[in-house]
Amino acid sequence: MTPAAFNKEHMTMKITLERAALLKSLSHVQSVVERKNTIPILANVMIRASGEEVSFVATDMEIEVNETMAATVSKAGAITAPAHTLYEIVRKLPEGAQVEINAATAGQLVLSSGRSQFKLGCLPIEDFPKMPEGDHKHKFSLSADDLRSLIDRTRFAISTEETRYYLNGIYLHTTKADKVDVLRAVATDGHRLARVEMAAPQGAKGVAGVIIPRKTVGEVRKILDEANGAVEIALSDSKVRFMFDNIVITSKLIDGTFPDYERVIPTGNDKILDANATLFAAAVDRVATISSEKSRGVKLSFSEGQMIVSASAPEAGSASEELEVAYDGAPMEIGFNARYLMDVLMQIEGEGVRFHLADTAAPAVVQDVEDASALYVLMPMRV
Repeated sequence: MTPAAFNKEHMTMKITLERAALLKSLSHVQSVVERKNTIPILANVMIRASGEEVSFVATDMEIEVNETMAATVSKAGAITAPAHTLYEIVRKLPEGAQVEINAATAGQLVLSSGRSQFKLGCLPIEDFPKMPEGDHKHKFSLSADDLRSLIDRTRFAISTEETRYYLNGIYLHTTKADKVDVLRAVATDGHRLARVEMAAPQGAKGVAGVIIPRKTVGEVRKILDEANGAVEIALSDSKVRFMFDNIVITSKLIDGTFPDYERVIPTGNDKILDANATLFAAAVDRVATISSEKSRGVKLSFSEGQMIVSASAPEAGSASEELEVAYDGAPMEIGFNARYLMDVLMQIEGEGVRFHLADTAAPAVVQDVEDASALYVLMPMRV
């Protein structure tokens, strides 16, 4: 086939879709498109129609989202169109509307719905980059609920400091815990650490360790809000692929070495404090209102059977709240960043939270009393 014939075939297309379904697909793919692009084609979504379905693909060269949906295809073909503009147009159309997308004119897409018509400039389909598949050495599946749990209980601790790029994601690997193979997810920003594990699914054994980027984690998590059933995960040395019912997310992995996180998890913390997680979180939230925004430090003072949560700021005053706790160690005080402490307390799904403490300067280990699969480490701060 000559290049001219290829362009003629692929730059023509005519499809009809229901507005709600189209909007849902476009919302998934357009979110990976960066608002500012130095490469024009990366601002576009590729639309490819054949048979009785249409696919939408968007990429930023690091992550690619490909979603397929049913459509009335009058003329097969493919075209690219500005992703954000197309999404905004469809979003503003009335509910229940039928949308026709026609690419009969070279370099132009015509979107029609009722009495509305929009003409958008398009870029050549052959300019659209394709992400190589890669050799997937490991393939396994997780339920949507399990994957959601792994992400939600770790991603708050992902670092946003770009210079420590190897901390800008979730570290996923398999290891042994009590002689059982587990799949473990870890995230840390140097101030707090989250480690969550579950029984390793079939096919995951031997995953040496990959770092899934923060943006990829966010995009997968959005899809999980609507997903049910299993999510197929495939890993190569440089890429990860998540396959839902009709959506495939392919992403490059972070090329770096995650630190030996086990070294920062204390093992000798011998002071144990048990508290009601909900009441503890509410008290920290109230008391932290008084703290200065820069540090947001709160002080925890422990004595037998009680804990006082307090904060002070020279310009604002002071606040304190007393809580009943289970603690029979020597009296001690320790300070934490209020937001970091709240982030951890919000992960506790059971009623009780347990703190393993050593002294004022040592990291604290935090666990859900009813769920040993998650462990959190909090670095203290001076308050």
